[in-house]
Amino acid sequence: MQSITQEEALLETPLRAGESAHLFAARRFDGLEFLAATFRTHAYAPHAHDTYAIGTIERGCEIWHARGQTLHAGPGDIVMNHPLDVHDGAPSEGGYRYRMSYPTVELMSEIAASLSGRPATGTPFFREPVVQDAEGAALFGAAHRLLEEGADALAGEEALIRAYAHMLVRHADLTRREVGREEGPVARVKRLIEARHDEDLSLADLAQLAGLPRHHLIRAFRRETGLTPHAYLVDVRVRRARERLRRGEMPGEVAAATGFCDQPHLTRAFKARLGVTPGAFRAAHAG
Repeated sequence: MQSITQEEALLETPLRAGESAHLFAARRFDGLEFLAATFRTHAYAPHAHDTYAIGTIERGCEIWHARGQTLHAGPGDIVMNHPLDVHDGAPSEGGYRYRMSYPTVELMSEIAASLSGRPATGTPFFREPVVQDAEGAALFGAAHRLLEEGADALAGEEALIRAYAHMLVRHADLTRREVGREEGPVARVKRLIEARHDEDLSLADLAQLAGLPRHHLIRAFRRETGLTPHAYLVDVRVRRARERLRRGEMPGEVAAATGFCDQPHLTRAFKARLGVTPGAFRAAHAG
């Protein structure tokens, strides 16, 4: 059977009232496709992809056939179809809402090699096409929403890699090696974040500077600092915002100058760390 894209699979059966499908791509993963959809009657014809099809059910239940089995997935389940696995998909009574992604073999092999500390050989294999894993489903759902919203690209990039790594360790019999001390590479990344905190930094660029795979950098950075690269970047931005607010600059201007996408984004991060809003902090120092 010829493999098709997810867009082609969707077009085979038009959507009906009450159904929706948002297909989008993430530029930081070379156009990796994602789908957020609600189906009540829509059913996929049997098809296959060149990529994996990995996702979670948020509401309801999906029924499909793959690997010679009739399968069911509901909330808290993770669905994992391998490249060229022929599968279909249909809603049970009441329909379902789900979030899917279509990562390449190259991406999953990169993460697998980083986890194991050995060069990637073959295609990472998930033992079962559907598993109950509430923690993994929550990790993946959060990453998917971040990438769909697009407001914080580094957060989405980091979260998706962590979600896929969780799945590989938990469901593909992959042994995770311990991360050693990476003081030099982490120090280089910290200096770059401090100097360029107002820019749209990517995890791929940070990993290249460190000379480490992306997932290895996340683990090593957290071991050395207690924070992931994204969390450290937000912390630096809040510290720089605090300095500007002390000088009397307006919150909207401060948000733009320190790398936040807008003032509400600054407000959420600032209040989470200092307990007050940027406006209240500025007013206290003005007084």
